[in-house]
Amino acid sequence: MFGSVVGGKVRLNAGGRTAVNCWLEIATHFPNVTLDEFIVMPNHLHGILAINGIRSAIGVGAQHAAPLPLTRHTSVGHHASRGPARAGVAPGSLGAIVRSFKSATTKRINEIRQTPGEAVWQRNYYDRIIRNDGELERARGYVRLNPVRWIAGGGS
Repeated sequence: MFGSVVGGKVRLNAGGRTAVNCWLEIATHFPNVTLDEFIVMPNHLHGILAINGIRSAIGVGAQHAAPLPLTRHTSVGHHASRGPARAGVAPGSLGAIVRSFKSATTKRINEIRQTPGEAVWQRNYYDRIIRNDGELERARGYVRLNPVRWIAGGGS
């Protein structure tokens, strides 16, 4: 969907470059978000972002579950598959950010491929709250080393 891994490095195709551009636009659409480490893999994305100055009414985590309080950074991982994004998320929440990113990426990729309405992302996403600097550094390392693990383990 987004490219391939060659020699431990990701080589993005047009879909992958589109995903990168849409990820980088998140802070434009959500001024309270600071982007951190991220990588687009052949069939998913790993990214870390911080939601700054979040109101207590807005939580992080899957919107069907009880929201969790946000400390500083949130790690987001996506895997491509079929299914629509879930509606009804709180404005400014991680769910709203991910939904916006997935929607923009899907629209642009489908324009490139001339495949209107085709799914690009799975219907949900994996998230994790990063609570301290040690966890943040470990998460950054995980993101950076993902292409190497892709080769060693056949996908990560």
